[in-house]
Order: sequence, then C-alpha cells, then structure tokens
Amino acid sequence: MRTVEAIAAIPMHHGLVLAAILFALGMIGILARRNLVFILMSIEIMLNAAGLAFVVAGARWEQADGQVMLIFILAVAAAEVSVGLALLLLLYRRFQTLDADAVSKMRG
Repeated sequence: MRTVEAIAAIPMHHGLVLAAILFALGMIGILARRNLVFILMSIEIMLNAAGLAFVVAGARWEQADGQVMLIFILAVAAAEVSVGLALLLLLYRRFQTLDADAVSKMRG
C-alpha cells in the first residue's frame, strides 16, 4: 500500500481533529509557560499542527499542494529556531534568566 493511499484511508475529520488538538496544546503552552524555551517549543508544535492540516487536506483531494505547503512551513520553522535560539542565548547572557516576565523589563 502506498503512503498516499494509507493517508487517504484515514478520514479527513480525524486528521483535522488531531491538528486542532496539537494547535490548542501549542497555544496553551504559549499562554501558560513563562520559560522562553518552552514558548519556542509551543510555537513549533503550532507550526507542525498547521503542516499536518495541510497534508491531511491535500491527501483528501489527492493533490500535492499540502505537502508543498508543509515544506514551506518546515523552512519557516527552521529559520524561527535558528533566530529564536540566537536571541535566547543573547538574553540569557544579559539577564541570566529565560523567564519571559524578567525579559519584558528590557529598556532600549
């Protein structure tokens, strides 16, 4: 059985519900956590949920558009990780903490 056929065998509703659950978990992680590393991880979960929704929708209509969008999402996620971790290192060197409340007191 080919991979596309296996994905198409899963009902679209199940895939979209899973994507919504992942997105909600990422949103809860952003709102509930104060550690910047966990906030970045929550953003990654939300991006992966959006990618999953695109792949499920593309498999439903037997189009490759969802997979192409997933590649773009992964590229954005990679750029976000590299820039985000660089900023985290800079903030940790300056404030000796990764607490979002302590960093929000920055002055320019």
